[in-house]
Amino acid sequence: MEKIEPKDINENVIRLIGDEWMLVTAGDREKFNMMTASWGSMGFLWNKPVVMVFVRPQRYTFEFTEKRDTFTLSFFDERYRRALNVCGSVSGRDTDKVKESGLTPYFTEAGNPAFEEASLVLECRKLYADFLKEEAFTERKIADAQYGQKDFHKMYVAEIINAWVRK
Repeated sequence: MEKIEPKDINENVIRLIGDEWMLVTAGDREKFNMMTASWGSMGFLWNKPVVMVFVRPQRYTFEFTEKRDTFTLSFFDERYRRALNVCGSVSGRDTDKVKESGLTPYFTEAGNPAFEEASLVLECRKLYADFLKEEAFTERKIADAQYGQKDFHKMYVAEIINAWVRK
């Protein structure tokens, strides 16, 4: 992997996140979990390159994102769609997702888990976190359609502190 500046990411992030998905991975060498995500954003806020990631509290990955200030986002090409489907359809509470997905974890210098097969890895540090609130939706149809059980995502705004691309 080659380290790059976040401003040098050349991908269309709408396609990257919405169509190709990503793995949100949090934890440490002893224990971590990853989940597939297709909601999020990437941009510039508070004079920093940032991502916005959304995690429901019932997801196993949630407890890992809550315990640490950092996490990674790993992006893959289409060859790894099956692995992403596994990571999005089974819980790490009950299944060894690394074994089932066939992905190969490695750890950044800061100790954050990422995956060797990724084409892009972002290491992120939380700056802001809060739950989405029903009363804050100006488009009620979204709240009704996405949160019928009132299980609102927690939004994390995180600075991209490191970025790597596959050469």
